[in-house]
Amino acid sequence: MAKAAGATEDRLGLVARLVRFVRQVIAELKKVVRPTRQELMTYSSVVMVFVLIVMAFIFGIDYLINAGVMAVFG
Repeated sequence: MAKAAGATEDRLGLVARLVRFVRQVIAELKKVVRPTRQELMTYSSVVMVFVLIVMAFIFGIDYLINAGVMAVFG
């Protein structure tokens, strides 16, 4: 009789599953590559510029809507 794929996992106890989870988390964290200082500065600059552009766009739309509402309901 063939066993289901999840049958082995169902038999593992809570502690064994937690230990395996922690080991997998540690293995994934070892794969993380941290940016250099220069890369971090570049990424931060790009984000700040993008945020400023989006802020200016939203401000412009808000200003136009406000001007339109004031012209109509004045």
